[in-house]
Amino acid sequence: MKLALFDLDHTLLNTDSDHSWGEFLVHEGLVDPVQHRAINDKFYEDYKKGQLDPIAYNEFVFQFLTRHEQDYLTELHQLFMQKVIRPQMRPEGFKAIQRHKEAGHEIVGITATSDFITAPIFQEFGISEIIATNAERVEGKYTGKVINIACYQQGKLARLDQWLAGRQVQESWAYSDSINDRFLLEYADHAIAVNPDDRLKALAIEQGWDIQDWSI
Repeated sequence: MKLALFDLDHTLLNTDSDHSWGEFLVHEGLVDPVQHRAINDKFYEDYKKGQLDPIAYNEFVFQFLTRHEQDYLTELHQLFMQKVIRPQMRPEGFKAIQRHKEAGHEIVGITATSDFITAPIFQEFGISEIIATNAERVEGKYTGKVINIACYQQGKLARLDQWLAGRQVQESWAYSDSINDRFLLEYADHAIAVNPDDRLKALAIEQGWDIQDWSI
């Protein structure tokens, strides 16, 4: 297998889908604007510092999901795609995915953000194999809990190992913007730092990794 791994937020997207979902709920008047924004912003700052508690953050995000039926949530996510996500999808991301497809590589989207938020976004990029932080559902309803290992920092490698299930990787590429993904980039044969944050940029220069600008 030749494997191409794509992070989502600030890599394929010009924004952070998790934080943007919280802002979307505020703008749509669906959550308490002051409280929700304050908590959402605090978690986002923790993420940028590399200090996020991924279970706590995702369970905060999942609280809203527990209060609504799946049909409504699907419709709401479609509105989120229309208003927020599609304008932030990076053309260079589509091009990179297409190059790997043409080369016959296996393509996987891998993200710390929940599958509820990210699966439809990855699918719009043409990626159907997705490794994300998983929201538990029982009889079609979200419970508010995370199942499996949170797909964050070294957890991404653990989840990737689960996905591979013993299959051998002959050659690999990994694309990310964040120092939180240093472990994923170190794992790959070809590491590509996409619009990297300051710490990742320094590491990429030190390691001789490719640095690319996909901003729009």
